[in-house]
Amino acid sequence: MAVTETAAREAGQDFIRDIIRADLAAGRHTTVVTRFPPEPNGYLHIGHAKSICLNFGVAEEFDGRCHLRFDDTNPTKEEREYIDAIERDVRWLGFDWGGHLYHASDYFEQLYQWAEHLIRAGKAYVDDQTQEEMRLARGTLTEAGIDSPYRGRGVAENLDLFRRMRAGEYPNGARVLRAKIDMASGNINLRDPVLYRILHAAHPRTGTTWCIYPSYDFAHGQSDAIEGVTHSICTLEFEDHRPLYDWFLENLPVPSRPRQYEFARLNLSYTVLSKRVLTELVRSGRVGGWDDPRMPTLAGLRRRGVPPAAIRDFIKRIGVAKANSIVDVAMLEFSIREHLNKTAQRRMAVLRPLKIVIENYPEGRGEDVEAVNHPEDAGAGTRRVRFGRELFIERDDFMENPPKKFFRLAPGREVRLRYAYFITCREAVKNKAGEVVELRCSYDPATRGGNAPDGRKVQATLHWVSAAEAVPAEIRLYNPLFVRPDPNAGDFAADLNPNSLEIIADARVEPALAAGDSGDAVQFERQGYFCRDPDSMPDRPVFNRTVGLRDSWAKVSGSAD
Repeated sequence: MAVTETAAREAGQDFIRDIIRADLAAGRHTTVVTRFPPEPNGYLHIGHAKSICLNFGVAEEFDGRCHLRFDDTNPTKEEREYIDAIERDVRWLGFDWGGHLYHASDYFEQLYQWAEHLIRAGKAYVDDQTQEEMRLARGTLTEAGIDSPYRGRGVAENLDLFRRMRAGEYPNGARVLRAKIDMASGNINLRDPVLYRILHAAHPRTGTTWCIYPSYDFAHGQSDAIEGVTHSICTLEFEDHRPLYDWFLENLPVPSRPRQYEFARLNLSYTVLSKRVLTELVRSGRVGGWDDPRMPTLAGLRRRGVPPAAIRDFIKRIGVAKANSIVDVAMLEFSIREHLNKTAQRRMAVLRPLKIVIENYPEGRGEDVEAVNHPEDAGAGTRRVRFGRELFIERDDFMENPPKKFFRLAPGREVRLRYAYFITCREAVKNKAGEVVELRCSYDPATRGGNAPDGRKVQATLHWVSAAEAVPAEIRLYNPLFVRPDPNAGDFAADLNPNSLEIIADARVEPALAAGDSGDAVQFERQGYFCRDPDSMPDRPVFNRTVGLRDSWAKVSGSAD
């Protein structure tokens, strides 16, 4: 019987794992070695999480190892901040590389020697053409490229020029080293690709030791070979680079022979995962930084309160495929919500307060009511919440002239206050502008705990906080950063959602939420899941909405919940 796609994912079956199983069974490898090789020129995003989970996941499943290697071949775009952030994010996601932390820059000398090996073999040459001249001579998908006028240089001259490039005799862009492969190849990546460029820039790790730097294509596969990587797993855009990856390995005396396999990258609706776009969002100030909770970066998701286990579950749900597709971001939201529903403790918070005065409750008196921390986990215990004469409820929970299907508070209507009593609205107090600013209510003392001894029922239960005990808080509601499900990365500014962030400055939260500094998400009852933001002050906490209680992404307008 055929195995369904979902069942296959749950059983850990996909084409990558099938390849690894076959390689181990055939004895081609005895140990599986994978790697996650980010370029340290930005923060990791949710798309990288798929690669991290796959590379570290298969290594763990097959008792192998996964390396973390920084492909740091472009010093003008690499910063220590990015290196530290990447290490932090991989660990946060739940993976550890142990002692296997590497850098392409560790291999700069070896890569240089292999470049000289290609020159001596007549398979590389120094080219004096400008970048624009090389681009024009490269050809198109239907037209062959044109040989460089410097392609026929002899070995001795090429070695001399290349060594002088290393010695720093030439300015940036004056010369490059190119592989000599085939300018007529149907694969443009094989049309004499650049191996080295002159770049007089200090490197975060090697300083000013080098003024020539290897290309990503040249450094990547050889770094895999040096480290003994068995399965070089990358995304589909590198499929056309695989013949070049193999050409280098076949023409160099590398110590091992890794194989490259490609899988479909993660594409999410309402989301742009282009590092160029994310960098521009940060640099232009359109977001508050790489960890802005609207960003799809792992740092942003962490600050938003998304648990790493929910991301791992999401990656498992979408599986590993060979064809690119767009995943509905509601699937990510579902995984987050499902995880938090099981783990997040419950608290009460009023985002838009409306004061109520219980007129028949004694002035100056208060009492504690017992509130459960998690309705499905008795082990989570209970807490005491202060009840008194003056309370705050959610402004949206009252209507003076309610429609037929509005069951919450209205004049003359009785509702339940969560964990406390039944109350009835007697009067709505208005200001000069005609706006309701306070409700006058009565309570039934016999309904303590939220149940009526006579068995009468109410149709709504409202959350609340004590006016005397509640703590002022700032609430940040995050909506989709883009208004279209398929934002245009080329003109992303046109698709930005002007309402991606709503700040509520005068919310009220129960004291248990204000105490401590935990960043763990909690459920604001009837509101959604929220977490404390690092911007919080001791007397004024700030909370970010992690996710709503229901799917909000179906609304194409860009406004959630």
